[in-house]
Order: sequence, then structure tokens, then C-alpha cells
Amino acid sequence: MPQLSLNPDRLLPADPTTRAIARELYAQVAGAPIISPHGHTDPEWFASNAAWSNATELLLAPDHYLFRMLYSQGVSLDALGVPRRGGQMPDTDPREAWRLFAANWKLFRGTPSSMWLNHVFAEVFGIEVTLDEGTADHYFDVMGEALASPAFRPRALFERFNIELLATTEGAGDDLQHHKATRASGWGKAGAVVTTYRPDSVIDPEHDSFTRDMARFAELSGEDVTSWTGYLAAHRRRRADFRAMGATATDHGFLTPRTANLSKAQCEALFGKVMGGKADADEAELFRAQMLTEMARMSLEDGMTMQIHPGATRNHNARLFASHGRDKGADIPRGTEYVEALRPMLDLFGNEADLTVILFTLDETTYARELAPLAGHYPCLKLGPAWWFHDSPEGMRRFREMTTESAGFYNTVGFNDDTRAFLSIPARHDVARRIDCGFLARLVAEHRLADWEAAELAQELTTGLVRKAYGLKAPARVVEPA
Repeated sequence: MPQLSLNPDRLLPADPTTRAIARELYAQVAGAPIISPHGHTDPEWFASNAAWSNATELLLAPDHYLFRMLYSQGVSLDALGVPRRGGQMPDTDPREAWRLFAANWKLFRGTPSSMWLNHVFAEVFGIEVTLDEGTADHYFDVMGEALASPAFRPRALFERFNIELLATTEGAGDDLQHHKATRASGWGKAGAVVTTYRPDSVIDPEHDSFTRDMARFAELSGEDVTSWTGYLAAHRRRRADFRAMGATATDHGFLTPRTANLSKAQCEALFGKVMGGKADADEAELFRAQMLTEMARMSLEDGMTMQIHPGATRNHNARLFASHGRDKGADIPRGTEYVEALRPMLDLFGNEADLTVILFTLDETTYARELAPLAGHYPCLKLGPAWWFHDSPEGMRRFREMTTESAGFYNTVGFNDDTRAFLSIPARHDVARRIDCGFLARLVAEHRLADWEAAELAQELTTGLVRKAYGLKAPARVVEPA
């Protein structure tokens, strides 16, 4: 039976000289606290601190990285225990779903998912044999027993993982009850779980929940969202609500990063069409564009960092969307243009050093041609790390290779894990630290950086830049008495 072991030099450069430098750099940051400023973990986990039931519920059913690969090989989502549209659970035995996953584990060879999960299996659960059809029940039982213990409750793992801050992401129609409950619980790390304002469903007229969520938006904000002025006031009110729950950032995930600069009269006329259900596709796109500009304006007012995650064709599989809804592995990257798309917003706010707009992309061809030159010029712009389909060792290396020459390191923002998979967070941050240390080690080996410069950069890429970009304060040092 093959043994599961994690090589201590995994992902470090193969060249002996460079690897030795990378080892030294990695040793300095390996134990640094985890700062997770953008992600999609469920805030209810930390509010209730309830035990997870089993490995399928925790690791398989919520993770679209896993079930999209299995679906590509003809495995149905129902057989994996993935919830259907509306949260309806299929009649699937969790153990059988896990056995099916284990029988297909070979599909993930060479993928980041295999790295992340092997880290979870070995480091979090202490499993010492590899996953396959023959060990599926062993895995399921070992993890099930562990998950029933207090040491594997969400808050205990949060502390074990040495998480300094974790941001979840909620919509404009969320009442933030779970964040409120966490803060009222008396848990010592409650303030380390914060929210992020993601108003997409009340900005995108083509969103399938737009009408429903606008009603909820009006209710929670107490504003008249049928007028342009009231609608903007509602966003300001909700942003303040989110800041009260620790939010330092907003997030926006439209198909394009297009922005606009319309007059107030034009905005009112366009908003009237949107609310009347008469906006065509071009007008819906223009409304989203204007609202990105308005969100930047509000971020300049209230200091919230603005994140833009464009370029995903959502719900490409119409049949799967009808049966299972959003976020089921059917989102596909597409080409994205930034230079002209962002110009209206940059004409207004691009020179504002007090505004931080973090740009992400699924179109790697834009790294060197558009994004790095933009961030290497405009004070308000920063580059988000390799994202989603490119959140891999190769993707991280490509990001550094293609952006550093124009944007340097200090126009980037460290690492985002951007995940729903809570137990994989340490693994994801560990991968990023290893890749960054390998990249820095090569620059030292080529005599392009001094060793002390690389050591300083390793710390910045791990904690310093993310704190600065997201407006986070370093925790106070505890000085032990002599």
C-alpha cells in the first residue's frame, strides 16, 4: 500500500544552489500567520461552531474544483452528494459518494487539488496511506472520527491553522446574522472573521436573483431603491453595515471590467430602464459599468479596498444550471480587455493614492501587456494574485514572471486563497509561500537580488503587502516578561 508523505522540498526549485536559497527563505515564512483577505468560507461555521458530519459534506460536496473534474469524466453531481438548485440534497449516501471520489482520485494527479488535499489528509488528519478505492473507507472513518472531536470544530481549526484574519463574502441582501452571532459568542478570535461586500446581484440586471435581491436590499437598507439617489444611498448604508462587521473590502465579479462616467441625468434614465425591466443587454452592461465607477467613488469615500474579478462566463452549462444552480463548476474563463475598459474610472480616480483597486484576471495574456503596466503607473491600482484556474504552482510562477518587470513586487498584494474549502487554506498558503520563495531564490542565484532583499520580500509577500492592500493592522506584539 503506497505511503502518503509530503516531501519537505516540494515545489522548491530543482537546481541544488537555488533550492538551498529557497529553503532558507521558506524557513523564515513557513510559520507566519495566515491572512486570508478574500474567500468564500461559510460564516455559519464560526457562528455555530458545529461539528461537520463527514468527509463528503466537508471536502467533496462544496468543492467545485473537485466535482467539475469528476463531472468531466461522466460522474453525476447527484452521485457525489452535491446539492441541487434551492439547496435540495440528493438521496446519496455520503460514504458511497466518498468511495466514488476515491475510485477516481487518479484524475487529480498533477493538479493543485491533489496537492491541497494530500496536505489536508497528511497534515490535518494525520493519514499515512494514499487515497484509492481500497483505502476509501479508512479515510472516511478516520476523518469522521476526527470531525466528531472538539479539536476539529471550526473555531479550534481556525486557531490551529494560525489564521490572523479570514474574510468571507456576502451579498448586499445578507443580514450578516452569522457574523453578528460570532462576535457575540465570546470567542477570542471572533474579530478575526470579517465579511466582504459583494453587491453583484443588485447591480447586475441580468442576474437571476436581481428582482428578489433588490427587494431585500431595500428592506435591509431602509432606503427607497426605486430612485437613483435612494439606490446609491442604499449601497452606502449597506457598506457601513458591512464595515461594522469588520469588512475592509468590496468585491465585484462581472463578465468585463468595463467602467463608465455618465452624467446624473443619464444615470437616472438608465436606472429607470433597469428598474422597469426594459434595459437591453447593452444597457445592462452600461449599468454595470457605471456602478463599478460608483463603487470606486464610494471606496474613495469610506476607505474600503475594491476588488474586481472579471472574465468568467458564468453557468456555461445551461442544463446543469437549471438543475443545480450557480457555482457548480461550469464557469469558463474568457478573454478580457482592461486598458479601455478601466479608462473612464481611471480618468476620475486613477491618480488617487488613497484608493486601492485590486485587479484580478482569468486571461493570462493580459498580465504583461495590460495589467502590469497599468498597476505600474496608476497609484490606485494593484494586481491581485493568480486566481482560480491559475491558482497553481505554474500559474503563480507565470504571474511573477509576467508582472514583476513592469509592476515590481510592491504593486501586488500577497496571496488570496479565495476558497470555500476551509481545511485547504493552510495548504494553499503554503504552496504560495514555496513558489514565491523559489522565485526569489532564483533572483538571488542570478545575483539580481541580495539575500537580505529576498528575505525582506518573502515577508512582504506573505504578510506585509496583504495588510497594506486591505487596510489591516498587524496584531500587537506580546512581550513576555523577563
